[in-house]
Amino acid sequence: MRYPDFFDKVPAIALQDPLSDFLGAFEEGKLKITYLECVKLAGHSCPTVAGAYLMALKGLETLYPKEEGVLPQRGHIHVSMRDAETDGVTGVICNVISFIVGANGKSGFKGIGGYFSRDNLVSYDVPMKGEVTLTRLATERSITLSYDASVVPGDPAMKPLMAKSLQGSATEEEKAHFKALWQERVERILLSTDLWDQMITIHETKE
Repeated sequence: MRYPDFFDKVPAIALQDPLSDFLGAFEEGKLKITYLECVKLAGHSCPTVAGAYLMALKGLETLYPKEEGVLPQRGHIHVSMRDAETDGVTGVICNVISFIVGANGKSGFKGIGGYFSRDNLVSYDVPMKGEVTLTRLATERSITLSYDASVVPGDPAMKPLMAKSLQGSATEEEKAHFKALWQERVERILLSTDLWDQMITIHETKE
């Protein structure tokens, strides 16, 4: 399997999964989720998938500060979305974040003997001043996040090359150039750590 080298340079997200620990999937339930795994989930790498990954990464860092010495608890975080599931890229964003934090909707895992359930941890159409709200269930602390990648614009040649590729009129060289330019922007979004605070807005959610 070949893929852009920068996928492996994106910081992985470390978590602790009580269900994985209980059933012996991962020792002590400790695991890391990578951008590559999220690309496999989504089926593509784009600014939206990158933004969802960064919102999860930065959101979990905020909900589980290092000084606590506790890894983010997978399956113990609720994900709320401002928009409807079928609106725009809402479903894509939620799928990526929910995968990372171990949250599901009504069809999710119902648990074992009243423990480890993953269902009813995703909500849509929730009024908020951002795009996504993450709630740490153990503390009931919530944060709301927004993402704006305009600080990392795409190459002007990308749109006409995309149009030609979709229309079937692009040469093989033009198709390859479009793919390279597309992933170059995603790479800059994910590896420009000095710009993350401009792309990701986080604020406490007051009940």
